[in-house]
Parts: sequence; C-alpha cells; structure tokens
Amino acid sequence: MMLPRAGMETKSGMDGIAADICVIGGGSGGLSVAAGAAQMGARTVLIEKGLMGGDCLNFGCVPSKALLAAAHAAAGIGHAARLGVDAGPVAVDFERVCAHVRATIAAIAPHDSVARFEGLGVTVLQAAARFTGPDTVEAGGRTVRARRFVIATGSTPLVPQIPGLDGVPYMTNETIFDCPALPRHLLVIGGGPVGIELAQAFGRLGSRVTVLQGTTILPRDDAELVAVVRDRLLAEGMAIHEGARAATVAMDGEEIVVTTADGVRVAGSHLLVAAGRRPTVAGLDLERAGIAFSAGGIAVDRRLRTGNRRIFALGDVIGGYQFTHMAGYQAGIVLRNALFRWPARACDRAVPWATYTEPELAQVGLSEATARAQGREVRVLRATMADNDRARAEGRTEGLVKIVTDRRGRVLGAGIAAAHAGELIQPWILAVGRGLGIGAMAGMIAPYPTLGEAGRRAAGSFFTPTLYGRRTRWLVRLLQRLG
Repeated sequence: MMLPRAGMETKSGMDGIAADICVIGGGSGGLSVAAGAAQMGARTVLIEKGLMGGDCLNFGCVPSKALLAAAHAAAGIGHAARLGVDAGPVAVDFERVCAHVRATIAAIAPHDSVARFEGLGVTVLQAAARFTGPDTVEAGGRTVRARRFVIATGSTPLVPQIPGLDGVPYMTNETIFDCPALPRHLLVIGGGPVGIELAQAFGRLGSRVTVLQGTTILPRDDAELVAVVRDRLLAEGMAIHEGARAATVAMDGEEIVVTTADGVRVAGSHLLVAAGRRPTVAGLDLERAGIAFSAGGIAVDRRLRTGNRRIFALGDVIGGYQFTHMAGYQAGIVLRNALFRWPARACDRAVPWATYTEPELAQVGLSEATARAQGREVRVLRATMADNDRARAEGRTEGLVKIVTDRRGRVLGAGIAAAHAGELIQPWILAVGRGLGIGAMAGMIAPYPTLGEAGRRAAGSFFTPTLYGRRTRWLVRLLQRLG
C-alpha cells in the first residue's frame, strides 16, 4: 500500500502524517540523515524541540572554536614578539569577542535552518517527540507513522551530584557563551576536552583560571602527549589540580568556593561545570517502542538498530564516541540500512578526535598504553617538532608525533601534540582505517618545509635499526669491493 507524501493527511485524521523515515533530533547526525533521505526521494519528517543545529552549532563545536580563535589571536601577539614583531600590549574587548562568537553561529545557522530543510521537502515539526507505539510518534499534537525512525537526540551536560552545587550559580557549555562579562577567576570542574579548551580560552582572554579534575586531565589521551599540553597550560599561568574530586560547593560572600575531597579550598568569581555529558532520552517514552536503554544511552547493534528493528539511533544518544564527526559517519550507516536495506555496519577502529588547545592534541586508533594493555607486541615511533624545520621557522617547536605499530609495522594508532595536530592526524586516520604498513607512510613524499614531515620522519624511524645496522654496513662494504 502506498503511503501518502510526508505532510499529507492520512486516513487516521487531519493530525496524522505518514512518512518513509522520521528523524527525531535536529543536531548534526539527525540533519545529515534528514537531508540525505529527502534528497534521495524518501518522504521525510524531522522533529526538533529545541534549536536547529543542536549542541554543535549552538553550544559546542562552533562557539567554542570561535572563542578559541579569539583567544589564540590574543596569545599570538605575544608569540609575534618572539619573532621580532612588536604589536603593543594586548587589549581584549570581551563584548566584541562574544559578538564574533554570535556572528559565527549566525553565519552557519542557515545551513541547519527549518527553511532549508523545508526547501528540501522535509516536513519539520518543532516540538517534543514521544513514542506512542512501535511505529508511531506524537509531536506537537501530530501523530507520525513511519516505516523507519531515527533517534538522534544527542546529549546534555552532566551535572554531578556535588553537595551545595544547586545553591550556587554555575555555567555549563550551554550557558557559558552567554556570560555577560569576562570572568575574573573562572573555576572549572572537569579536565576533559571541553573543560580544558574553555579554560585555556578564558585564560588567554584575561581570566585567572583554576581547573579541578578527579583524575588526570584529558584522561582518554596518551599521557606522553597530554604532558605537552599540560606544560603549556601551566606556563600560561593556569592552576591545575589533578586527582582533586570536588566534594562541596558553597558561596562565601560573592565568591564561589569549591572544596576537594582532600581538603583543598579554591575560591573564584565564576564556576564552569564540564564534567561530561549524558544521552538525552528523557521524555521519549522509549519503552512503548520496545527500545532498550540505560544511563549510557540507547542500545544498538553494529547496524545502529535498536531492539525494534525499524528504529535506528545514532550520535551522542548511543554513548561511545560523542563527536560531531562520528554522528555524521553514523548517519551514512543509517541511510544505507534504512533506505537501501544494505547491511552496513559501523566500525570504530579509526575514530579520530582532537582537542583544540594550543598546542592541539589529536589521536586515532590505539594509544601505546591501550595496545600494551591488550597484550600486543608493539613498536613506538616518535619524532619531535623541535627537529622539524617548519616548526623551527615558526617558533612552535613544542610537541611530538607518536606512532604505534605492531612488530611487523602495521599502523595501530597515532597521536600528535603540536600546532595543527587536528590537521596532521588525517593521513594517519587513513593508515589505521586501512590497516596500512608503516612503509607506506615512510615512503610518502612530503613537501618541504611542512609540519607534516614530522609524521614521515617518525614513520621512517621504524627502518632505522635495520637500514643503518651492522648487517647493512657489511653488505655495503662487500658490494663496494665487488666494484
């Protein structure tokens, strides 16, 4: 039986919509599915209760990178002086910095707008969605019946249960960009990527910053690479308390005071809570659709199907790698399964991530510690940026490239702590994803002088013991005697 086009009324009443695919959530992953499905001819409904573009556009990647750009520019003035260029004292106009952040969001917003998606033929419902059965959803008084559903509701900031926290003013990544003035002393609970990026940004813009982290900062990254970032943050005047779990929070006059479990007391003017994220599942009535979930997110198989095979889920709401680029990748997997019945499976072997501090920190595949914990026999290859001519010319010699291979040279993982690490990691994503041998990377011709030569140098070091060893020297001498 043919279903009516999305937006047409069904026999069930004037408030019913029938579609081939219904996407719940207008963040990066959901928008990718909706745009792709509509352009490939599927009758598509998109439901979003909040801002189109989701966390990435409005509270995450876009505003944070715009803020970081301003912060890096401020720090760059001091760096210019080390190169012989004097630009005078740094003066930060925080109101104009915030205007730049807002303008960046506004410039990108049309691509994620209701108008654009309606122009693609998508029916957009701006309301909260809840399942009423295994193949029906209610949103804003409308009932949507679809052949396939995709849940892409993302995640929200995790606010830990710290005694006294609910009695003080605090910010998360969803509210910090609305801060009316530059904080005098910003306290940050959480030393993951979000907390560290924002800490360095505000520090460079003129705030005093203190970070409190229950473990080490950036705990998912290689410790040797994290040390490079930590050293820079400390050199810039940031106070970092690692192994410091926040035990209580209270007001002392106009100051916010955080006391750690071991008795350290830190007072500041503003508080940012950046303690992680939790999947957004509340209010969806997933039980009515037969969908299993937990505090860690919605359970899916490798095809990103839930327990209800007509319903898929992707992005932050399924836990795991909570990155915008991962949601985009998963959108392609869902489209192949939902529209073409192609049993595409998600693979997380070569998922990269980057932290956009200065220097940047980027990782893909297995770290040295993870590989050794798995009992693998590995070789670790390194090249420092101090040995890279381009880095020397630009006066940015801190950091290194670190490659992990198996004993035969297959690339298992790579990590970089250096300027532009998020760009430099990209060929290594291909190497890990395709299971390339280190020889392929060592044999690459890199333009001179570029920062990317550091990766090639690290790769070449795999062959150094053999190439310049005793056996090679013996062979060369023998061949020379033979003429």
